[in-house]
Amino acid sequence: MTRRIVLALAAAGFILAAVVFPRSETGQQPPAPAITIAQQPLPARLSDSTFLHLIERISEPGGYFDTDNLISNESSYLHVIGRIRDLAIQGGAYLGVGPDQNFSYIAAVQPRLAFILDIRRDNLLQHIWFKSLFELSPTRIEFLCRMFGRLPPPQPDEWRNRSITDLIEYIDRSDYDAVAFAAARDSVMAKVARLAMPVSDDDLARIQRIHATFARAGMDLRYTSHGRAPRPGYPTYRQLLLESDRAGRKASYLVTEDAYAFLRELQLRNLVVPVTGDFAGTHALREIAAYLRERGERVTTFYASNVEFYLMQDRTFDRFADNVAALPASPDGVIIRSLFGRIYEHPQAVAGYNSTQLLQRIGTFVDEARAGAYISYGDLVYRGYVDLR
Repeated sequence: MTRRIVLALAAAGFILAAVVFPRSETGQQPPAPAITIAQQPLPARLSDSTFLHLIERISEPGGYFDTDNLISNESSYLHVIGRIRDLAIQGGAYLGVGPDQNFSYIAAVQPRLAFILDIRRDNLLQHIWFKSLFELSPTRIEFLCRMFGRLPPPQPDEWRNRSITDLIEYIDRSDYDAVAFAAARDSVMAKVARLAMPVSDDDLARIQRIHATFARAGMDLRYTSHGRAPRPGYPTYRQLLLESDRAGRKASYLVTEDAYAFLRELQLRNLVVPVTGDFAGTHALREIAAYLRERGERVTTFYASNVEFYLMQDRTFDRFADNVAALPASPDGVIIRSLFGRIYEHPQAVAGYNSTQLLQRIGTFVDEARAGAYISYGDLVYRGYVDLR
């Protein structure tokens, strides 16, 4: 199946969404239908064909954003982990945006299913690359060595109990190995081929460029923007992996072998589903909502990063709020968002960090959005957040 067919299917979804989710006479979306007993419960594993069909069913045509977004620029991304644990946010469905910072949230929440939604098709391709690395790598050290084109240690199993610091130091002191990189690249390409995902030659070249970028930069890789000056203090990949929650506990997805094993198992069972779509679009989030209702699943965690800032700028935020209201959310479900810049001196900010992580109940967000409380981005980031201290 070609990508043209995939986009045609997504375009057909726009028409369906407009019929299924009409606006009321007041201009607001009606409340999401109540969850009924699931007729098709979520299976323990999605077949490859079901996984690909789900990507096609949900995805919209890709859009543009002026960053490579290969890694996060949110140094504060783990500051919500401790509070998520305190609130016992567990299971259900996870929604997120962007690259592998999602994995640390998924490891903490341990959902039954995860959707990674991003307007950039490159993000979908990067997650197919991540999926291949997970499937090829039984241990964290093998995962990192394949990612960065390094030879693994002679006995990888002996590294299962090593600290994340030990793993990073191994990568740092190991030289890039062209043979090891070529073997990892070829193995990834073979995985993509066996998955039979409809990708173009350009898509395959982009996956290889992503891999080569990680291998060239190593642990010094940073987030990159295009056409605008980068903000100072963007963290390296090394710093992101070594980051901690607010209590000082390291909490990235590669800190323990157990966390990595949970993620690898989800990937092996095709339960981390990357899709392309606009948070404020008419199809992708609505189709995720429909799929979850079909299976009686509720959203426990929605990582939105700072996408809402751009939706406010584009005057599409209200459409996003309507999409969130349509999701079958758990009563204790939360939104994780990121705040950048000094224009907002937020009470949750932590000295020395270039970003501030915020937590809000999904129900609180929906209620306040329906009440018209979010006139500005300042209203959004200052109202109704959960205190992390």
